Amino acid sequence: HRISRAAGLIGGATFCSRILGFIRDVTLANLFGANASADAFYIAYRIPNLLRELFAEGSMSSAFIPVFTEYHSTRSKQETWELASAAFTTLLTLVTAVTLMGIVAAPSLVWLLAPGLRGQANQLATTTLLTQIMFPYLLFVSLAALAMGILNSLHSFAVPALAPVFFNLCVIFFAVAISPFFDQAILAVAIGIVVGGLAQFLMQLPSLHKHGFPLSWNFHPRHPGVKRMGFLLIPSLLGLAVTQINLTIST
Repeated sequence: HRISRAAGLIGGATFCSRILGFIRDVTLANLFGANASADAFYIAYRIPNLLRELFAEGSMSSAFIPVFTEYHSTRSKQETWELASAAFTTLLTLVTAVTLMGIVAAPSLVWLLAPGLRGQANQLATTTLLTQIMFPYLLFVSLAALAMGILNSLHSFAVPALAPVFFNLCVIFFAVAISPFFDQAILAVAIGIVVGGLAQFLMQLPSLHKHGFPLSWNFHPRHPGVKRMGFLLIPSLLGLAVTQINLTIST
């Protein structure tokens, strides 16, 4: 009964998220069409989104969940909480560094990944600015993935499944309600991406607290569990990196 109920919750939340994702895409297409701003946005979004797939999704689930589940099954709640906080702090530190480097290196990244813009100074500048605005999305969505991994391991599925709904709602809201206040309306959508990523993370915190796992600062990168996660992460990260590089080159 519990499994069927969880499957129903996840299925319903995923359906809502897909519908809102479709509405989001239609909204952006109606507002911006296929103009230069839209092109700049999609090119800029591709860069942090590429890193999201490396840091936040496949790699996190293959590295974090097995170790956390083992601790939760065989260790005390205190030890499990310490592992969760150590993983949170390590991820926060690492991805913050990657985000800051990405913001600084955005001009070079755009120049490298969008060769078609090299002769278009204004378009190149807009794409670079959008990339810099959206890079913090990588940080927030990585933290959201960690929270999702913890909650799923604790058999709490509804809140993590609903998190992407909040992302899509934020993007739609910023595109429709906030963009008219900007000279470059597409900048509001970029900010909406970041706020949506933050919303995905924040909306899971009350549920974590309810389960007795309030994330807190615990800088312990040499924690045995964190080190194991690192070892598990490497092959998954390499495999995903090769796939993403091939996709980037082909597109």
